[in-house]
Amino acid sequence: MSALSHDIFANIPKEDYLSLLKKGEALAPKVIEFVGFKKDDVAKATGIPSNSIRYDSRMPQILKDRLREWANLFNLVAQFFEGDAIKTALWFKTPNPILGNISPRDMIRFGRYQKLLKFILNALSENHH
Repeated sequence: MSALSHDIFANIPKEDYLSLLKKGEALAPKVIEFVGFKKDDVAKATGIPSNSIRYDSRMPQILKDRLREWANLFNLVAQFFEGDAIKTALWFKTPNPILGNISPRDMIRFGRYQKLLKFILNALSENHH
């Protein structure tokens, strides 16, 4: 596989290491529990009003999409740690000097998911070569 073909698939983990997905959809309670967010954290991270945050059949599509993105991101990091959920959780909760001493979890909470995703994909690609 050429470097390019590997890179275009680098944003999807090889498997669901943390059991956060079912048929490609995020298991909302498990994703939220993994990142340790309260309802207000989810609202802040997604830009969805707190009173619209729900995890039942009436969950807003935008929230489903964000939770799937988060689950994917958590699994990408878990892949680096060979599926170790404890190391993965610790990485997300620990302030990172390269991120300005902000934890990856707080970057998500502050709505900076895209920046964190780029950081993680860069780190993984550098580590892979």
